[in-house]
Amino acid sequence: MIFAILYSRYKSAVLALIIMGSVPLALIGSVVALWIAGLPLSVASMVGFVTLTGIATRNGILKISHYINLALHEGMSFGPDLVIRGTLERLTPVLMTALSACVALFPLLIDASSPGKEILHPVAVTIFGGLISATILDAVLTPVLFLKFGRKPLERLRASALVVPIPAGVVASPSTVTTY
Repeated sequence: MIFAILYSRYKSAVLALIIMGSVPLALIGSVVALWIAGLPLSVASMVGFVTLTGIATRNGILKISHYINLALHEGMSFGPDLVIRGTLERLTPVLMTALSACVALFPLLIDASSPGKEILHPVAVTIFGGLISATILDAVLTPVLFLKFGRKPLERLRASALVVPIPAGVVASPSTVTTY
């Protein structure tokens, strides 16, 4: 479902897949965190997986959208300069999201045997572990994948942005635009 939404937004399966590339990285961290904590896979941890998928996808959207904005609105050409600038400019929001979520989850991570934490502890472990792996690995994966596969989708977006439809009721001539 997330892929379909991303595809409808970017009109590119390649860009949607680049964004979705961070989801397995998040899930790897979650599974490792559950294993280290000695927790079984449960409904609570599945809720954490769903939450984590949304966060990891949002981080990818932040980067890809910024790359596109730099190319379309600021006129940067495709290449390492665009990707490095876009990644560095989105690094702070991504790190702040991960850091604030980890700080908020920390009370749920400690003293798992406290009353009321039997459901929240597996959710917190799942999200915490996934955030760490997704944040670290996505800082490298998304820029590399965009550099490798993002040129054609970006050129298509740039070409479609140049074609501006003329609204109904507007007569366009080479020198003027007149409404009636």
